[in-house]
Amino acid sequence: MADEPSAGSSRRWFVIVVALILIAGLAFAVGRFSTFGTQAAVSSPGTDSPEAGFSRDMQVHHAQAIEMAMEIYRKTDDEELRVLSYDIATGQAGQRGEMYDWLVQWGLPQSGGPMMQWMDAADSEHAHGGSSADAMTDEEAHAAMGMASAAEIAALKAATGQQADCQFLALMIRHHEGAIPMAEALLELGADPRALEVATAIKNGQTAEIDAMKSIQTRLGCTD
Repeated sequence: MADEPSAGSSRRWFVIVVALILIAGLAFAVGRFSTFGTQAAVSSPGTDSPEAGFSRDMQVHHAQAIEMAMEIYRKTDDEELRVLSYDIATGQAGQRGEMYDWLVQWGLPQSGGPMMQWMDAADSEHAHGGSSADAMTDEEAHAAMGMASAAEIAALKAATGQQADCQFLALMIRHHEGAIPMAEALLELGADPRALEVATAIKNGQTAEIDAMKSIQTRLGCTD
């Protein structure tokens, strides 16, 4: 595989980027119209609610997953991995756009409070934030959420061939494993029907994707 993408690959990459932006925008619009006329009748989550914390933290989490998935989609030669990475990128772009719109509809800022602190009221299996006095830094929260470090992202971007495929799979499996407890915490603590529906989709969808990625790891002969 060539080190530099061809002109055709670059054009295809541009189309994918545009498509992801359009999907996120569509999710934003769908969320806005789906909630129109209902906000007055239903009490919206507050800024310290589990729904707000989940929306903020999961947007950060999804953004990195999209970045990694688009990176491997651009350069992998493995067709199964290409399809899976496309599904991850487009699916999470849509969810991220919808969660952004929830906060807009609820009249809440897109950021606020220490990351993961909203999970404190969940059972001990999912609680991470602790009291405000010992709340995690963003870097600590990112690690607890299974996110890749800056060095790991740089290594993924530099890698090629099977090495890149295996690095991506290891990072994305860990990333998904960090998202599932967040979804489970919202299912335990939350009340907003649509937020619970999305949390269920994240839990079930990412569990299935972990199984698929582990199968690809085995087929490619990836080692830890």
